[in-house]
Amino acid sequence: MTYPAALARFIIALEIAFLVLVWVSLVANAPLEGIADPMHTPNPAKAPWYFLGLQELLHYFPPVVAGVLIPGLVIAALIVIPYFNINIEGRSIWAEKTHRPWVIASVPIFTVLIFLLFAVPQLRHGAVPWVDRLLDLTMPVIPTLLVGSALLWSSRFTSASASNRPLQRWLADRPLSFWIMTWFMVELIMLTAIGTFFRGPGWSWVVPWRTE
Repeated sequence: MTYPAALARFIIALEIAFLVLVWVSLVANAPLEGIADPMHTPNPAKAPWYFLGLQELLHYFPPVVAGVLIPGLVIAALIVIPYFNINIEGRSIWAEKTHRPWVIASVPIFTVLIFLLFAVPQLRHGAVPWVDRLLDLTMPVIPTLLVGSALLWSSRFTSASASNRPLQRWLADRPLSFWIMTWFMVELIMLTAIGTFFRGPGWSWVVPWRTE
């Protein structure tokens, strides 16, 4: 069923991406640093950008938790969830009125749990400035607040047609899987952005335009 229509599109997209990458490599040099010197380790020693979200988690939790347990649970969830018969029709999360109180109540509860999850490690960092501890405590909770606020905003209407705002209609019609995946992606992007732009020497907080 995927040949030739879908396969042809994949091949065309692959060729276009290859040509774009070749063109970029010809007109711009890769932002590489000098030759690695084992006697002078950079501070901070950052992982590639696609691992910076995981490296940021290592700042909050022990290596076994951040490097093994959390990624393992995420991978296991991605494998197991498709086999559950959950909202298989892709209906709105507000399609059943009986689900409405449970969903609304779960947002603040989940936010408090995320807050406490990141608060426990920060209480042990006595030598860390309180401003850094406050940022470490609040920044990872922001994605939960954003996604939860959007979810509650869409909960004002039990059906997509009840709102005259296109964005609100679209959000009100999203299934549960959309909200879970959106929260995961926003959290991942937030942690990656923090590790890329806002972490300086000693993995302390810095502003992007001043990293000394």
